[in-house]
Amino acid sequence: MSERARVNEPVVVHDQRGRVAILRINRPEARNAVNGDVAQAMEDALDVCEADAETRAVVVTGTGDIFCAGADLKRVAKGEGGGLATKRGGFGGITTRDFPKPLIAAVNGHALAGGFEIVLACDLVVAADDVNFGIPEVKRGLFAAAGGLIRLPNRIPTATAMELALTGDPIGARRAFELGLVNRVVARHEVLDAAVALAERIGANAPVSVRNSLMMVREACDLTEAEAWPRNYELAIEVFSTKDSIEGATAFAEKRAPVWTGT
Repeated sequence: MSERARVNEPVVVHDQRGRVAILRINRPEARNAVNGDVAQAMEDALDVCEADAETRAVVVTGTGDIFCAGADLKRVAKGEGGGLATKRGGFGGITTRDFPKPLIAAVNGHALAGGFEIVLACDLVVAADDVNFGIPEVKRGLFAAAGGLIRLPNRIPTATAMELALTGDPIGARRAFELGLVNRVVARHEVLDAAVALAERIGANAPVSVRNSLMMVREACDLTEAEAWPRNYELAIEVFSTKDSIEGATAFAEKRAPVWTGT
């Protein structure tokens, strides 16, 4: 189907499964490449998810048989590369966003260049067993400017990150799992359901506990241990001051499921 024929379809589809939001990049005719409309729509959708107290986690995926091919090179060739980012979210409306809820990538197809950088912006990854990940920008005279060269060395051994960055060669899902880039590898038709199931497991926990735990893990990579301890205590005190911390202990003692209020 041509882009013209799909003009009335949203470029990012927002679905909801209970406490889990699903954001799906919806440009299959362009391999789900990011253009300005995608970036803005993703930012807008994340704004909605952030404001919705009932949404506990967000799953990001793509339409069809590819997750995201990265930047729309037709736009880049026209000198419009700057329009593929938003002020708050960066490339694709997501890669530099400080989002307070867990982001889970449901990688239903290849995630290359900026598509891989979107995956790296997520906290957890569920991938189809036949997909590839890569930052091939050097093969095209470009630069992986949306976080790939920053995040990869924090996720995998430096030598491996260097090889991926300098050769531009991809790796498969199994290798990505071995390196710790991927949490689950499943059959392609199971990817979205597996990602939602993971999100639901997170959503069953106390919201403030999840939020602060998420913040600490994210920040720890950039802090020395001496710097991390004060931040750790700060976030812990905030959690221990909530009503939910009492509810969790009470529910355990009473052998029942806790009822979280997020306060």
